[in-house]
Amino acid sequence: MLTQPKKTKYRKYFKPRQMPNNSTKTHKLQDLNCFALVAMESSFLNGKQIEAARQNIRRKVNRKGKLEIIIFPDIAISRKATAARMGKGKGKVDHWVASLSAGQTVFLLYGIDAEQGIPALQAGANKLPMKLKIYQL
Repeated sequence: MLTQPKKTKYRKYFKPRQMPNNSTKTHKLQDLNCFALVAMESSFLNGKQIEAARQNIRRKVNRKGKLEIIIFPDIAISRKATAARMGKGKGKVDHWVASLSAGQTVFLLYGIDAEQGIPALQAGANKLPMKLKIYQL
């Protein structure tokens, strides 16, 4: 199921014009025996991409362990129909995106051994359109 907000303050928002801040520091991760998928570059991820990565990770670990999704798509991107003429207001909300800065954790996977956890996160990282790194804590 795609993730999107249940309720927002405004129906439509301005389109994000620039990428999130690109920093080299990694976010503080808790001292758990887990694996983390961390972004190495800034980008926007939409709900379909996050869901595809989640499904791929869960399929690889046979639904064992605990998978936490840290990011949430809360920025609405609107789009008008391709054949629509100019004017007549702003288009409908097409999809939702999450702003992701470099060094931010995307997924946390714990309660599973390294033989299953690392290949599962690698398979999930292949579904996302950016450079990601796997950290073992």
